Amino acid sequence: MTHLENKKYLNAQIDFKNIVIRGTGTDLGDDAQYYLAEAYFRNKEYLLAVAEYEKLTRRMGFSPFVEDSRFKICEAYRIESPKYYHDQEYTEKSLQRYQEFLDDYPNSKFTNEALASIEILREKLGRKLYESGILYMKMEEFESAEISFQKTIDLYYDTKILNKAIQGKIKAIAKKGNLDAASDLLLKHKESLTSENLFSETDGELRKIQLKSSRVSK
Repeated sequence: MTHLENKKYLNAQIDFKNIVIRGTGTDLGDDAQYYLAEAYFRNKEYLLAVAEYEKLTRRMGFSPFVEDSRFKICEAYRIESPKYYHDQEYTEKSLQRYQEFLDDYPNSKFTNEALASIEILREKLGRKLYESGILYMKMEEFESAEISFQKTIDLYYDTKILNKAIQGKIKAIAKKGNLDAASDLLLKHKESLTSENLFSETDGELRKIQLKSSRVSK
């Protein structure tokens, strides 16, 4: 514990491993297992920490450290979660673990932290899906773009990216040539788009598409 408190994490890991080997089944077993995981976590070796927290939660369900370990697993995956444009495996794992944690510990002291982290992670996943739609728009694959924007709307309706996704869907529909449907959708969401200064821009884009379309038809 002195090594851990003095940030000598490698020494702490060696000591706690020895205690885990010798102390399994004793009163010190779960303490050593938890603090071994902590030594990895504090040394920013998050995936190794997860493995050690998992050992405690699987083998020592009686331990008073289980709730803390479950939360730290969530946190470790959250920290490992990369920027939105990278693979989001750890983001997904973190979200799943947070939800399981809240289901099992609805009155936990970590509830507010868990909810705040879930919100941040969902924003990231929503942004990734939205940006896929933007990429499809640039590639002029408007059908695929509309699908991406709709998925963003369906799955991440409670995030800040929602109105941007609605805007994207409207533009994709318009680019496909269905200007009436795009205009109807724009009017339907006028209030929410206006609140984020997106209405005028979208309306202007539709007018440009409509003008271009009318010139082509002539």
